[in-house]
Amino acid sequence: MTWRIEPGSETPLGATWDGAGVSFALFSEHATAVELCLFDAPDAATESARIALPERSGDVFHGRVPELRPGQLYGYRVHGPFAPREGHRFNPKKLLVDPYARAIAGTLRFDAALRGHDPLQAELPDVRDSAPFMPKCVVVDPRFDWGDDRPPRTPWSRSVLYECHVKGMTKRHPELAEAQRGRYLGLAAEPVVLHLQRLGVTALSLMPIHHSSIDAHLAALGFPNYWGYNTLGFFAPDARFASGDAGAQVIECKQMVKALHRAGIEVILDVVYNHTPEGGPLGPTLSLRGIDNGSYYRLPLEDPAEYLDYTGCGNTLNTRHPRVLQLVLDSLRSWVTEYHVDGFRFDLAPVLARDPVAFQRSARFFEIVRQDPVLSQLKLIAEPWDLGPDGYLQGGFPRGFAEWNGRYRDAMRRFWRGDAGQLAEAATRLAGSSDLFALSGRTPQASINYVVCHDGMTLADLVSYAQKHNLANGEEGRDGPRDDSHNWGEEGPSRLLRVCKKRARARRNLIATLAFSQGVPMLSHGDELGRTQLGNSNGYCQDNELTWVDWNLDREGRAYLDFVRRVFALRRDNAVFRRRRFFRGESVDPSGTGDVTWLRPDGSVTTLAHWENPDRKSVAMLIPREAADARDETGCEQFAETVLLILNGHAHKRVYALPDLGRPGSWHEVVNTACATQRRIDDGRLGVAPWSLVLLGFREQQ
Repeated sequence: MTWRIEPGSETPLGATWDGAGVSFALFSEHATAVELCLFDAPDAATESARIALPERSGDVFHGRVPELRPGQLYGYRVHGPFAPREGHRFNPKKLLVDPYARAIAGTLRFDAALRGHDPLQAELPDVRDSAPFMPKCVVVDPRFDWGDDRPPRTPWSRSVLYECHVKGMTKRHPELAEAQRGRYLGLAAEPVVLHLQRLGVTALSLMPIHHSSIDAHLAALGFPNYWGYNTLGFFAPDARFASGDAGAQVIECKQMVKALHRAGIEVILDVVYNHTPEGGPLGPTLSLRGIDNGSYYRLPLEDPAEYLDYTGCGNTLNTRHPRVLQLVLDSLRSWVTEYHVDGFRFDLAPVLARDPVAFQRSARFFEIVRQDPVLSQLKLIAEPWDLGPDGYLQGGFPRGFAEWNGRYRDAMRRFWRGDAGQLAEAATRLAGSSDLFALSGRTPQASINYVVCHDGMTLADLVSYAQKHNLANGEEGRDGPRDDSHNWGEEGPSRLLRVCKKRARARRNLIATLAFSQGVPMLSHGDELGRTQLGNSNGYCQDNELTWVDWNLDREGRAYLDFVRRVFALRRDNAVFRRRRFFRGESVDPSGTGDVTWLRPDGSVTTLAHWENPDRKSVAMLIPREAADARDETGCEQFAETVLLILNGHAHKRVYALPDLGRPGSWHEVVNTACATQRRIDDGRLGVAPWSLVLLGFREQQ
């Protein structure tokens, strides 16, 4: 068939159906020509047609094909110099994915033909056609009936995040239909949504759902890229999680967001704008490398044949280039306007603000996002480290961004493991990490508190293994982090009652501390259900029952789930745990009571010597009800009750003298991680068991 081609327009970039045809526009500053390739099937080895884009406006090649419709499969071949030493790697033998593709169909199959360079002479282009091994882009119809969908806009102070993987969360759920398991539709199904609601979750923080690709390293090992931190399509939902034909992922992803919004749950996407699956100089040519390598990637000035690598993945996106920065911003806006998502978590976020090398708090990316009428209204979260120079930047991001708080994670793990010298650090994290966020004018809500996340051991494994067990990943156990874990007496599964009791208490300690800390808590999927990876601290390549959530619970598992639900309900119902200001030690009532008071077991106020003593592992935190914000961000009045939170990280019991508040009322035990039943308090003293947390509430007499 002969296709008619019209000039079209340089905007918008990508493939756009206008109701009567499809316009195509592709940026390439250094290309000499661009060919549009049409395919009849995702696994087609050759194109059914090649059409040269007839126009070039500045650095954009464009054209319009009147007869094309949604569902059409396509890709590009881009002509230009193959001169690696000058930064150019054009090779029209390689089929390329459109960076603005709204959907991608088919599977990338690793083959030597994907490489752009000759295997024997890297200065020469490879002459093999890569089309048989490449997925294909899909022209989509963007229309969708959103009905009365509205973003929940949950205030940060009331937010509880839940990091999860679409497939891992739903693959083994016994109440889901087979067509829902492992898919977007499963995450939106009533049994899963009800579980999240009962847990108190207000926002799903989804691990990457951008269309991802396996990388050469995993292909050589024969493993999948399960986590998906290897984005091939920044605008396209990952087809792995869809149940239908090419393009179904677009509809089903929107259905998922709509259903979660209906349940009052926000959707936050983990986005990876720091690198691509094309890797280093010897990696495959899949998209950006073949479209305009010199523009899209950061290349060393002294040797443009190499790549600057601040990510550990072989390359780094060049967001200093205006068109690459535009790609990132256009992608973000599309997920908000087309999919109604509520926020983003930026993987290796410092990469976006290295200008040229050092991290800049005033980088263009931050300034644009903060003034953008769409993006500035979202929940924006940074992973505040990368592998570049001075790459650990905890607390270094500007207003408008929250941060994953790795220091919170480390402090709580070490304190509850019984490490010496952790008391002051743990107390600082418990109180909201003002040392990290106050100087930049942010609030406790800038701190995303977590004990575990996707990267590392699960919570159950953190208290069951002293060493990582990653042999299944094919790298002889060298991969993955060495977590601050503790096995409490035996490595791995145990039938010893004393070991099991200590592990159960350790889990309750960590989850209760998370619930009662100032800041925004984040749970990792399945931790409330006792999910285990058998000590594997790097499940990125394990797409099997090792990483899928097991929903079957025994009696102890159900009791633990009830405990998790209860502590987060206490957080929700008592505003003293959700302050929007840092503690200052200021008096909050006529008697001079401070907004927070730290107490020793004898009832006296802690001193500097107490904090600095490495053998001190216990402290009580008194927060009066007057310290709570009277109203939340929406202006609604909030209930608050005075609490005394006692942490005992010692291996032996501590007896605490309870404070006299100078007003009628009595203390009552609300949570005790060492005992399932609540004790009566009669004599103003309370024994706190080894390695345990106790929460007391003060019930005032009316």
